[in-house]
Amino acid sequence: MQTAQSARASLLLAAILFSTGGTAIKLLAFTGWQVASMRSLVAALVLWLLLPQARKGWSLGILGVAACFAGTMIFYVLANKLTTAANAIFLQSTAPLYLLLLGPMLLKERVQKLDLLLMAVLAAGLALLLLGEESATVTSPNPALGNIFAACAGVTWALTVLGLRWQSRKMTPGQDPALASVVAGNLIACLVAGSMAFPIPAAPVGDWLLVLYLGAAQIALAYVFMTRGIRNVTALEASLLLLLEPVLSPVWAWLVHGEEPGAAAMAGGVLVLAATALWALFKTPDVQSSD
Repeated sequence: MQTAQSARASLLLAAILFSTGGTAIKLLAFTGWQVASMRSLVAALVLWLLLPQARKGWSLGILGVAACFAGTMIFYVLANKLTTAANAIFLQSTAPLYLLLLGPMLLKERVQKLDLLLMAVLAAGLALLLLGEESATVTSPNPALGNIFAACAGVTWALTVLGLRWQSRKMTPGQDPALASVVAGNLIACLVAGSMAFPIPAAPVGDWLLVLYLGAAQIALAYVFMTRGIRNVTALEASLLLLLEPVLSPVWAWLVHGEEPGAAAMAGGVLVLAATALWALFKTPDVQSSD
């Protein structure tokens, strides 16, 4: 029981760090490709240097999870450069839809009736977020394209969570293939986004410090918490606990940028968060880690 509680606390800490990403990305003058490449490079270096277990467990088997993770990193940054922070994170947070479909097949995790209700509510929220009309603003210059990138991030994030959960079952002493996948994914994201990043312009010191924060804290530290927490909860529960991120992300964007999402986006976001609240209140305790 204590292990499960500690795992949930780690996931919530990860969500708080994740939630600062959208606002910080919008503060930078760099393009989305440049931000994605540089922050992933910093994250990979920090994890590799500070965590010995991140240097172990490398194999061809981690590349699939790493590629999905890299896609999430790139899609999320591009989305935040083009649409509101709320839309970007709410659309990524529809990942439980795909987890509900894939989890039972890939991880043999049982789906309950409440999970099906969750799927219906999340689907309605997804529809509102994608179909709602948003006006272009300084911080969201192309909402339609940004929403597409964010929806893609939802798919790749679901696949990442499934992959990390699967890898956590195959851990051996001294090795952490899930953490190795995070490092490899950041390297892949750095290389893929880097192919579109040059030339990189001169920038104020503050911008470079913010890039360092995004890589070292908002990604690296957050994923240390996430990979530790995900070992002792189901893939669906992990994704839902991490939905604290969409609660906070629009708040930071509003406080710093004065960014206000449209009515349809707010309605869709409310549905996504309502589904999370239903799960938290009524989920029966027998759906635990199968470890």
